[in-house]
Amino acid sequence: MPQQYVIEQKSRMVEEVAELLKKYDVVGIASLHKVGSSQIQELRKRLHGTALIKVIKNTIFKRALEKCGKPGIEKLAEYLKGSNIFLFSDVNPFKLQLILDQCKVKRKPKAGDIATDDIIVPAGNTGIPPGPVISELNAVGIPTRIEAGSVWVVRDTLVAKKGEVISRELALALARLNVKAITVGLSLKAAYVDGLVIPGELLSLDLDKLREDIAQAHRDALALSVEIAYPTPENVVQLIQLAHRRALGLSLEASIPTDESLPMLLARAEAQASALYSLLSSRGYPPSG
Repeated sequence: MPQQYVIEQKSRMVEEVAELLKKYDVVGIASLHKVGSSQIQELRKRLHGTALIKVIKNTIFKRALEKCGKPGIEKLAEYLKGSNIFLFSDVNPFKLQLILDQCKVKRKPKAGDIATDDIIVPAGNTGIPPGPVISELNAVGIPTRIEAGSVWVVRDTLVAKKGEVISRELALALARLNVKAITVGLSLKAAYVDGLVIPGELLSLDLDKLREDIAQAHRDALALSVEIAYPTPENVVQLIQLAHRRALGLSLEASIPTDESLPMLLARAEAQASALYSLLSSRGYPPSG
């Protein structure tokens, strides 16, 4: 009887998850590795009305994928490794990842952590009195000096590169300095939308670079449209000005008088006549007398 109850309970869970998969346009998978329950609770508050967060067993989720019938969604099963949390939303997955990025926090490194970014200890006063801390910092490559009764870091010092494992000694030294260098929070491993499964590495956007890329693309497109004389609302004034300059240049080159070119043609003729007169005068023409 208990076994039958477990089977029925799992079946109901599969049905519930399958209904969520059908209901929401976007489904995301994120790793729970080193993400605390307090962070999950905070995320639930921050994402209220934007996304539903559920902790579901991988086996249940995989069976629900097979059951829901959405095209291409079964490819999410490739990302069901380790401990995961699942997000259901109607928000664009790129925007969803931006929201998750904004919810990330920094904490002090622990022994065995993987550096999420380059860790740099800044130069300056640590506020710590001289003592064993000097040898602790020097042991992990942080140069120090004593000044005004406290330990100072001599210069900005890179102590770990992104992706490196944090040693016990370095973790202790960074804790002493109150350096919070490990970024923790949820990052999507993958997201499903409109029949596509998008890997997590493609969902993280550098907004500053994206803005610059769009601005550069706009500049390049504008330059090309002007070069091939393709009129658009953005370049029509520039094209007219360019056409005017070229037409004026052609009329001057061909000595075709127009209302605009005539004053310039006369000025040029006068300058040429004056130069010719000066040349002839230097050679004795016309003869005097």
